[in-house]
Amino acid sequence: MFDPGTFTLDNGLQVVVVENARAPIVVHALWYRVGAADEPPGKSGIAHFLEHLMFKGTPSVPSGAFSRIVAENGGSDNAFTSQDYTAYVQRVASDKLELVMRMEADRMVNLRLTEEKATPERGVVREERRTRTGNSPGAQLYERRRAVTYLRHPYRIPVIGWKSEIDGLTARDALAFYRARYAPNNAILIVAGDTTVDEVRRLARKHYGPLPRRKVPERTRAGEPDQLAAKRVTLKSPRVHVPSVSITWRAPSFAAGETRHAYPLLLLADMLGGGSTSRLHRRLVIEEKSASGAAAGYLGTALDMGEFTVSASALAGGDIDRVEALLLDEIARVAQHGVTEAELRRSKRAMLAAAIYARDGLGAAPRVIGRALTTGRTIADVEAWPERIAAVDAAAVRDAARAVFVERRSVTAVLLPEPAG
Repeated sequence: MFDPGTFTLDNGLQVVVVENARAPIVVHALWYRVGAADEPPGKSGIAHFLEHLMFKGTPSVPSGAFSRIVAENGGSDNAFTSQDYTAYVQRVASDKLELVMRMEADRMVNLRLTEEKATPERGVVREERRTRTGNSPGAQLYERRRAVTYLRHPYRIPVIGWKSEIDGLTARDALAFYRARYAPNNAILIVAGDTTVDEVRRLARKHYGPLPRRKVPERTRAGEPDQLAAKRVTLKSPRVHVPSVSITWRAPSFAAGETRHAYPLLLLADMLGGGSTSRLHRRLVIEEKSASGAAAGYLGTALDMGEFTVSASALAGGDIDRVEALLLDEIARVAQHGVTEAELRRSKRAMLAAAIYARDGLGAAPRVIGRALTTGRTIADVEAWPERIAAVDAAAVRDAARAVFVERRSVTAVLLPEPAG
């Protein structure tokens, strides 16, 4: 799929190189095998908070200078945190690769934090939570839905953290998390673009090679009991103008549970909700004229459990109960009767074509490979993706639907308008 080269430094840093000389540009992406689901109890949001604080400087790169230096050299940078990983990404001209590699290696071990630096950034995170979640009924409902989907597993906790716990995060908390988890043997470096494996090996040995290996805690997470009863969450808000509903089931991921169902579920999500030719759109929007839109999604890239969700929005003034009934009916149909060969062929063609197009850009390889390697999969899994998609048959899709779409394991989330006052 990407035909990467790979090697591992003596200190445990895994390095992946995807050569692509179409433009004199490289993407340098450092992924850590740590995310929000690895946080200590009572410190929700510390992984994301640390991501912010990683720009607060080292003895050789002052606070705020990292992004400024990248920009002054014609590049761009980004960072993001999920439940399972944290990543730092720069896109620069090929001759600036050593510059960003030197700075990224520097802040892997030399971050300097004080409470004076942490306090204003904690305010930034609070404001981020307020604007993204506090002002969005949809985001609030999503947060509550995940909180009841999992009884014990940390996926129930939002990546940005609960507000009450964000308020208590300190520079000392961030440094403890940093020193425990940020180490070369807990990271993956992915470089894609106009370079070679030999050149990346030379630079990685020079800049990352001297960094010491450290003992990193195991990724131990609470197990999740079977869900014995269906759950329902309803949120009303005067900010909502059109009612919507989603139904979610915990599902196997590519790395956990009955992983044989993962590829069929990926295709099933496309057949159910992948655009105007999908089952849900045809049924709810075109035939029944009950919904303004319908979708399906499969989150299978988690280290632990995945999720399968179907959703729809009613027409203005429409009957959301009718929309929910139609969603459930279509789910029951696919579990009972499966999908057609024509549907399956269409989804396979679309996915395989998208995979081919993804190879043309520089961003896809670091994103796909980084997500895979931080969540228990391998380079071989990434490279075999097209063949595994192509090998899925209709019987496998039906079996996956029957395994996942169990009523007692569903979580229904409904968003409703509420008159102001």
